[in-house]
Amino acid sequence: MIIKEKERLRNLIWSTLENNDLFEHANLEQPPKSPYGRIPNFVGSTEAARMLKNTEEWQKSEVVFSSPDSAQKKVREFALFDKKVLIMASPKLKDGFLLIDPYSVVGNEETASTIDGAFKFGKKLHEFPQIDLVVEGSVAVDKSGNRLGKGGGYGDREISELLSEKTITTSTPVVTTIHEVQIIDNVPTEEHDQKINMIVTPQRVIRIN
Repeated sequence: MIIKEKERLRNLIWSTLENNDLFEHANLEQPPKSPYGRIPNFVGSTEAARMLKNTEEWQKSEVVFSSPDSAQKKVREFALFDKKVLIMASPKLKDGFLLIDPYSVVGNEETASTIDGAFKFGKKLHEFPQIDLVVEGSVAVDKSGNRLGKGGGYGDREISELLSEKTITTSTPVVTTIHEVQIIDNVPTEEHDQKINMIVTPQRVIRIN
């Protein structure tokens, strides 16, 4: 029942983004892609990244973790420009985690913030440093901190692994950057689902106790 409801909500968000032209195509040189089946690259993702960049949590952070989703590309780029160590999950965690030293990519921050660039400029992470800020992509969230991903469980696995490695704690800011339409009343949860404690949209920052 919960699985079916999650899928219904995903399809609702994907169709809302598509029908209202709120899906940003990751690469305009390629044929447009649908938001379905992925963490959507929403219109306003750059503004949401700027909103996060202006928070106290961002200013205090020296090491930032990010999912590899297109919607969080500007977050990763801003982290490198701000000389923060960037840790990025590889797609579907097939190659674990990558560490990108901002001082090794000066002049190449935009490229290094992409998946291909992270593999080119980053190195595979074997020992985790302490992470000050976690940024995840989402399909939908609610104001209680429940998060809905695209259905593969990768975001939950990323957060779980960081917790198990003790590189983050329960008080570490775990952020998602999304469009306002991706905030819903209630995200159904299962035992393995990990929560977030901060929502950033192009318009506002929501901190969850």
